[in-house]
Amino acid sequence: MSASNEEQERLEPSVGPVPTGDPEFRPYHHPAAGWGAAKSVTQFLVRERALVDGPRAIKRMNHEDGGFDCPGCAWPDDTKGLHLDICENGIKHVTWEMTRKRVGREFFAAHSVTELYGWSDHDLENQGRLTEPMVYDPETDHYVPISWKDAFEVVGRALRGLDDPNQAAFYTSGRLGNEATFLYQLMARELGTNNLPDCSNMCHEASGRALTASLGTGKGTVDLKDWEATDALFVLGVNAASNAPRMLTALAEAHDRGARIVHINPLVEAAATRTIVPHDFTDMALNKATRTSTLNLQPRIGGDMALLRGMAKAILEQAPTDPKALDREFIDRHTTGFDEYRALCEGTPWEEIESQSGVSRADVLEAARVYRDADRTIVTWCLGITQHEHGVDTVREIVNLLLLRGNLGREGAGPSPVRGHSNVQGNRTCGIDHRPTEEFLSRLAEVCDIAPPREHGMDTVATIKAMHRGDVKVFVGMGGNFALAAPDTPYTYEALRTCDLTVQVSTKLNRSHLVHGRRALILPCLGRTEKDHQRKGVQSTSVEDSMSMVHLSVGMKRPASPHLLSEPAIVAGMARAALPDSATRWEWYIEDYDRIRDTMAQALDGFEDFNRRVRLPLGFRIKQPARELVFRTPSGRAEFSAAALPDVVPAPGTLALGTMRSHDQWNTTVYSDNDRYRGIKNLRTLVFMNRDDMRERGITESAPVDITSTAKDGSRRHLDGFLAIPYDIPRGCAAGYMPEMNVLCALGDFSTQSDQPIMKHVKVTITAR
Repeated sequence: MSASNEEQERLEPSVGPVPTGDPEFRPYHHPAAGWGAAKSVTQFLVRERALVDGPRAIKRMNHEDGGFDCPGCAWPDDTKGLHLDICENGIKHVTWEMTRKRVGREFFAAHSVTELYGWSDHDLENQGRLTEPMVYDPETDHYVPISWKDAFEVVGRALRGLDDPNQAAFYTSGRLGNEATFLYQLMARELGTNNLPDCSNMCHEASGRALTASLGTGKGTVDLKDWEATDALFVLGVNAASNAPRMLTALAEAHDRGARIVHINPLVEAAATRTIVPHDFTDMALNKATRTSTLNLQPRIGGDMALLRGMAKAILEQAPTDPKALDREFIDRHTTGFDEYRALCEGTPWEEIESQSGVSRADVLEAARVYRDADRTIVTWCLGITQHEHGVDTVREIVNLLLLRGNLGREGAGPSPVRGHSNVQGNRTCGIDHRPTEEFLSRLAEVCDIAPPREHGMDTVATIKAMHRGDVKVFVGMGGNFALAAPDTPYTYEALRTCDLTVQVSTKLNRSHLVHGRRALILPCLGRTEKDHQRKGVQSTSVEDSMSMVHLSVGMKRPASPHLLSEPAIVAGMARAALPDSATRWEWYIEDYDRIRDTMAQALDGFEDFNRRVRLPLGFRIKQPARELVFRTPSGRAEFSAAALPDVVPAPGTLALGTMRSHDQWNTTVYSDNDRYRGIKNLRTLVFMNRDDMRERGITESAPVDITSTAKDGSRRHLDGFLAIPYDIPRGCAAGYMPEMNVLCALGDFSTQSDQPIMKHVKVTITAR
């Protein structure tokens, strides 16, 4: 049903800062990164008064010799050694964390939760770092100080008092390091639940399920060396300039050595045009841009699968006369299901491919030509592919295409999903999985001497529903901003408020602290940039990047407050309080994280000899069996899939809307109301539309419009007064920013293939006010 007036009023606080002027829209025609990024970073450092600490951090970030890992994206570090492996958003992310501003007991005494709820999300985070644990006092509507011991006892008492351990859920954001991750899932499973929802449930769940079904591994098979050797790169559903900016370096280098680069995205983003890599001082001095694409294709939202099917059809049509079109030896030796897939492609009319993809046959053939002419091809993708009903089928179609020409198990070729947050892949590797395998649980039971539950737990969507019903009574959020990141904002808010206890482990104040259960705790933790002092000295943590490289991260700064605890220490404190008789040596683990890693080496496949290998200059790469052409599938081979094309053509009068981030934003953290690469200034409440779609609806440029979404169950949700911005986007498509537009995505609108919310394919009508 539609959000009530009361709920809409409660959603009124804006996300970004108060605009500094009137909204502006000027198309962006400059290279990505370059002097625009340098100027933006300088202005940000000045604004945050970090002209000393900022440059110091930049010189240590992503370095293999005692540096700390950027807490932003999960793009891999440079395999040649790190000198200045940074990006605009990474610098902002680190500077935002290193702020000198503080949020202590005086702040909470001066501001009630009701008052803070009316603040913008930017203003909440901009108050600075949290300094001590706080507990919500319902009588005064204020957070008040609480000791760590008492805070842990609040958590422990709540968990011990549950009738069933499945009445608790333990959420993980992608910033949590591997060591804390392992302890966190160990605590949950020793308690007796697999309720371990995580941000991957909303982002790349489709990738993991598809790759597991096709190849027997839930990860990509390539690394940066492959990117340096490939002949062709296909980049799907990725806004690299904002979401993985260091990819720009790889794209520029690929273009310089003659690789073909094809970007496939409804919007032609800045990363798909030109770039000036900021740490290439010669190019910066000469203002010399490098192209980052050789072909740009703009499918309709959701049309990627049809485009990929068309490329495969073209390759198969060439095969009778072109012996190099297919790698028959690879197909025969290493795959199964080829004949069914070939018949499916042959039976799919070109008219259907053109209609569903929104791309002409000529352009599909051109993309196929690039693929055919390349000896080695990498396909990389992000949320533009996964956040659809048919996300799993689309990723499997990517694998189908790669298998046709043997683009697997050799240098310069393979699937390469682009993960978002810095350690979201490491979270899954180290046990954050609501659907754990029997192999993993048996090994965990043996090594850690616990009896983990075997039944599957709840993912993000299921957890929200269970909280709303009252079936989940305790919610623990390990990082992130769950209230803003989740879909169907009013419903999610109601769900959180139904809990008996919500616990948020955070570095800064955010919306999730103000949308809380009957009781609520804020537990402040160390940031990635800060030194972690424990009994055995300064500790390091490890992270895993998008390409399965695991390396150490060591903080450089004094903690923002002497009262902060590390994430592993917070997990151990909660665990001991909840499991007072546990034989697990929680306190012993925290004295020296090498002890955690020694246990992980026994419990986790691929982490053997963990402590030695992670201290190698660039860490180590977790083995990927599919890269070695070892497929842990039921057939023992790579498996072609044969899914029918989905119908993604919007019904008359409706549009397909995709949510996305602005450039000056990292997940739910918004640094400004500007989106430089899309030419937007002082505006976030907008919707990008095709000019013909606007004209058809009588909508003029920058005019206010009303947006109504229709869910699978027929219910409707509304956003009113957003400004329509004409943009180069296919007809029938629209786009706007999350989290403002999360309200439009009904919680029930999740993929039946991956259980992911369908954030990139919301059915909407847009009308002039």
